[in-house]
Amino acid sequence: MSTENEGAAVPPEAGSRPAPPTPHPDPAVPPAPEFKPAVGAAPDAPSGPIGPPGESAAGSRLPEPAPPAPTPPASPPAVAADGAPVASGAGRPLPDPAAGSGGTAAWWAEGGGQAAQDGPQALHGSPGGPADPWGTVPAPPSQPPARKRSGGLVAALLAAVLVAGGIGGGIGYWAADQSDSGDSTTISALGNPKSESRTPGSVSDIAGKTLPSVVTIEAQGSNGEGGTGTGFVYDTQGHILTNNHVVASAADNGKLTATFSNGKRYTAEVVGRAQGYDVAVVKLKNASGAKLTPLPLGNSDKVQVGDATVAIGAPFGLSGTVTTGIVSAKNRPVASSDGGGGNASYMSALQTDASINPGNSGGPLLNGDGGVIGINSAIQSAGNGGGLGGETQQSGSIGLGFAIPINQAKHVAQQLIKTGEPVYPVIEATVNMKDTGDGATIAGNGTGGSQAVVPGGPADKAGLKAGDVIVKLNDTVIDSGPTLISEIWTHKPGDKVTITYKRDGKQSTTEVTLGQRKGDS
Repeated sequence: MSTENEGAAVPPEAGSRPAPPTPHPDPAVPPAPEFKPAVGAAPDAPSGPIGPPGESAAGSRLPEPAPPAPTPPASPPAVAADGAPVASGAGRPLPDPAAGSGGTAAWWAEGGGQAAQDGPQALHGSPGGPADPWGTVPAPPSQPPARKRSGGLVAALLAAVLVAGGIGGGIGYWAADQSDSGDSTTISALGNPKSESRTPGSVSDIAGKTLPSVVTIEAQGSNGEGGTGTGFVYDTQGHILTNNHVVASAADNGKLTATFSNGKRYTAEVVGRAQGYDVAVVKLKNASGAKLTPLPLGNSDKVQVGDATVAIGAPFGLSGTVTTGIVSAKNRPVASSDGGGGNASYMSALQTDASINPGNSGGPLLNGDGGVIGINSAIQSAGNGGGLGGETQQSGSIGLGFAIPINQAKHVAQQLIKTGEPVYPVIEATVNMKDTGDGATIAGNGTGGSQAVVPGGPADKAGLKAGDVIVKLNDTVIDSGPTLISEIWTHKPGDKVTITYKRDGKQSTTEVTLGQRKGDS
């Protein structure tokens, strides 16, 4: 009911005698004090719809009250509302990217990794020690975060509630408390039961179910080098699935710990790791007190571009961070290296725009049902192989993240748990890794001057020769050596694949039965 009608005279009914005019109040006599109800009290009045002054619920006229003495309208109380705290974060420096690998290179999402100059960057964690090339993660600010204010919004909200209530919109219960001084009004509202129940399948529902099974991994080598990454519960025996580059520094006489979302911390040991796949399995040494709920595994072969994704990890050491996005692309060839002179890793990755950063490595990439569809491993950096803007520093997420498909990671994990070493499918032919765009060219010579095509190997049996340019594997176009390896490694030893190649300008096809190589030699 508007306050601007208060004090206005009620028009007389037709045919009645007008009331005599009210004389002007004597300025010497002070006006009667304005009526003000006590806080929480309501005036005695019959219940029913609120209508214009002088009219009953049935529409009949009530006796006309004497017009009150004019009083100035009350000013609306000032209302202020505090905003949400604003958090700030810091990034970490990256080393110069290593040159020499073709295709799409990547920086790992954790540990210590470096990639080819022309490709994506991976996510590194928060290493420690003087030998760590990535530096250290800045400590969070000691001062409380600033609070953002949004004055005037509460008054607007109150007006919106009143209007919606008049329409019959079912806004819910609200109450106004007026302070003793009368200069402040606060509004409180009961929550919406539907939103607070967190609809099954919502991001909050998925996060609530997944976080207890996600761990923050801290690895430290005997030389003090180490880093922070992520992993998740793989089975009830205490096996944790993560990236190789997360735990590599602690693999030989190092220290490894896994911390759950409830704060419980356990020492762990490496069961097996596959550098080429960038997959590792660790196991809690004493899991008797741990609540081990394995995460459900999805089917990465059935993922479609545009599917919803949820990423969970510890970016820059911030454990339990949840971000969302979609599947941006499939079968994205990514090559990465740990920067320590070891063998490169290759993946035919799922690309996502979910925000993942250094420290997310090894964490789960989930679908809309809460099933794991990938292991977050790398991010693309802005600039030409360096950090943001071409600098030699690692940038944060720019919406180009890469995950190892879970179908491949699961196969590798089972091998590691069973034998402790990986098995790779191979064609036993050396290809150039720097040439890109026209295919994967079989080199003239192999390692140490050996033959590029191993005599009696799968490529040799299929008729491939040095100088042949492989342009397709099954239906996948091959544009470089790293792309060829990434695609081969999505298969298993013994699988038959069709290879399309060019020789002397002529294109031909041949069938190759993949061989195998054990270990990361």
